[in-house]
Amino acid sequence: MFKLLTTGFWEAVARLILRNKIAILMAIILATVFFGYQWQHMRFTYTEANMLPDDHKVNLTYNNFLDVFGEEGNLIVIGVKDSTLFSVDKLNAWNKLSDDFKTFDEVETVVSIKDLQKLVKNTEEEKFDLEPFIKDSISTIDQINKLQSELFKQYPFYDNFLFNSSTKTIRTAIYLRKDIINTSARKDFILTILEDKIKTFKNETGLDIKVSGMPYIRTLNSQVIVEEISWFIGAALLVTSLIFFLFFRSFRATFISLVVVCFGVMWTFGILGLLKYEITVLTALIPPLIIVIGIPNCIFLINKYQHEVKSHGNKVKSLQRVITKVGNATLMTNVTTASGFATFILTQSKLLKEFGLVASLSILAIFILCLLIIPIMYTFLPYPKQRHLEHLNKRWIGGFVNWMEQMVKHKRITIYVTALVLLIVSLLGINKITISGSLIEDMPKEKQFFKDIRFFEDEFNGIMPLEIVVDTKRKKGVMKLATIKRMNQLEDLIIETPQLSRPMSVVSLVKYAKQAYTNGNPKYYQLPTSQENLFISSYIKKSSSSVDLLKNFVDSTGRYARITTFMKDIGTDKMERIEENLQNKITKVFPKERYDVTLTGKALVFQKGTKYLVNNLIISLSLAILLISIFMAYMFRSARMIVVSLIPNLLPLLVTAGLMGYLGVPIKPSTILVFSIAFGISVDDTIHFLAKYRQELQANHWKIRKSVYGALKETGVSMFYTSIVLFFGFSVFTISSFGGTVALGALVSATLLFAMLSNLLLLPSLLLSLERSIANKEVLKEPSIQIIPREDKEDINLSDNL
Repeated sequence: MFKLLTTGFWEAVARLILRNKIAILMAIILATVFFGYQWQHMRFTYTEANMLPDDHKVNLTYNNFLDVFGEEGNLIVIGVKDSTLFSVDKLNAWNKLSDDFKTFDEVETVVSIKDLQKLVKNTEEEKFDLEPFIKDSISTIDQINKLQSELFKQYPFYDNFLFNSSTKTIRTAIYLRKDIINTSARKDFILTILEDKIKTFKNETGLDIKVSGMPYIRTLNSQVIVEEISWFIGAALLVTSLIFFLFFRSFRATFISLVVVCFGVMWTFGILGLLKYEITVLTALIPPLIIVIGIPNCIFLINKYQHEVKSHGNKVKSLQRVITKVGNATLMTNVTTASGFATFILTQSKLLKEFGLVASLSILAIFILCLLIIPIMYTFLPYPKQRHLEHLNKRWIGGFVNWMEQMVKHKRITIYVTALVLLIVSLLGINKITISGSLIEDMPKEKQFFKDIRFFEDEFNGIMPLEIVVDTKRKKGVMKLATIKRMNQLEDLIIETPQLSRPMSVVSLVKYAKQAYTNGNPKYYQLPTSQENLFISSYIKKSSSSVDLLKNFVDSTGRYARITTFMKDIGTDKMERIEENLQNKITKVFPKERYDVTLTGKALVFQKGTKYLVNNLIISLSLAILLISIFMAYMFRSARMIVVSLIPNLLPLLVTAGLMGYLGVPIKPSTILVFSIAFGISVDDTIHFLAKYRQELQANHWKIRKSVYGALKETGVSMFYTSIVLFFGFSVFTISSFGGTVALGALVSATLLFAMLSNLLLLPSLLLSLERSIANKEVLKEPSIQIIPREDKEDINLSDNL
């Protein structure tokens, strides 16, 4: 394949493009219509990101839990912390709001303080009955005082579930139907019915209602992603086109570039729809990414066209040379960039695979669009005016290039010392990097739903579910007193852990049963003795109400029990310590031959997914380096050139990693992409420089110094232009309300800017310092791929066919 990428091949491509303009434009339009038709298959994700492979042990454990107990993430909570709630009108209004939600098909059940019931001992029938705390609506303040006294002082079973007895915070639990949790029906219910009801209640009562729960958080978070896609695309188009115009001072060239990248964005959305992938927080970045990568392609092609026109004034020859002389180099750089993204396909994470596949296909698509549209559109346009070519002679650009040349000529030791110092400082910073497994850390902190998360964390110790499943390995093994006591020991550790909420399980129900058996005395809210358990068990067996309560904590066979607790938003290191403490307690309390106890839940799955991604980062980055190294070796036929080319591209990555350590930016699903993206793009500059360097070697009879300075002057301007566009293009992501996206944009921008300086200063310095090692027969071989055709190549004659 690579043998075809010769000058003759590109001459044939140029002939094909320029002789079939109308047919190619029609094909592009038809392809765009096809991709536009695929937009109907696009959908936004209704679940949080799962970075683990489907067959990973953690995912299998979680899916087994769902099979036994059903979807865990179906709880929405609404809460109020206001002393004026405990008035007749407002408390009745609160209870009515809770009752109203029960009428909707999307709701499975609602539990509010009006629904709370006392477990009461029925001595005559030797069973437990359930009696409501509130039989009808409240009519007097005395009823409210009695209710507060009972709830907050006499019934610890409900404490930290629907109220906080110390702060008097009240909440209502709304359980959605489990079959709609991962569908658009959930979004419709939350964004219309729930939001409208709460807004009306706020206006009528003046109470500040807080809303949270995983379905609510996921829905509003997805809405922000949807809103930001258009913002990103608009901002990327505005920033890159503005910079493009400032460089070229040509509305015509700017318009052509915008047409190209707009087609590219449309194709990207079409690819997403064609593959039927969901739009996630990662795939939402691809359309603006294509704009940022596509504009540098336009710069190279249009810059070459204007150079050629200025040189000889023949438009046809100029367009032919744009394709033959820049097409191959642009293809190579786009292939390396796409390779950086494509390495994610080799990971086992579905999320990263989809991101890598769509991004790499879109990058190749934007290359094709640039190569076809730009030359064809210029055939219909008049010659560039003189003012459009003035940027080619700007003094400040010449000054920048001269500064680089002087630095390489006279300050190589300074360049090496600076690089060494940066390397050492960066390695120290890398040791400070932390890993974040937080499910909500990247969410927009200024949004109300994020503030509500913090509210419920403070009042109820978190909303991120952590589940512990106890498999007794036998039917009805859960209700054995020995099992209950073992679970109670584990719950004691959970209660002692400040990052976890008070657990809910069958243990609490058994304690509640003993309290009811002792006529409701709260000091007997404890586990029964063996003798007491015999009597209490007989009461429970005769009580259908108790069975209803049990179904939330025990499966239908009585073999499996769940302990549900909620976790605060904490770092991975703290979460790992908590997991280790729980596992140690489980090992000590539950004999393996009799019990199988597992930890699961959304919080744990996300944390494990982040750890998994870190390992995949190392793999994907290593694969990218290996792939591009092979690519460079095939192009230049020189092992030494591989080393020389990698150094200026690895140093910026290390500097960025060091910055993350010093600035406290953790490794997480968003920032984990920085390294592969930056490496795949920054190596493009290296390819351009080395390709021009080799051409200069041939033209200058293998004089190293003259060739290095020639390549520096020739490529310095284009590398500067493209790096500035990339810098400001990726900076667009800093307008995001997602912290991880902001960090991604800032870090990639900084990395690419430093990579430009590294390629323009460190790379030529290395070539000069190692000239004796580099200038040998190995380098003098004809390269496998002629990236930039020789200048003396005879041009094909197309003028008669245009």
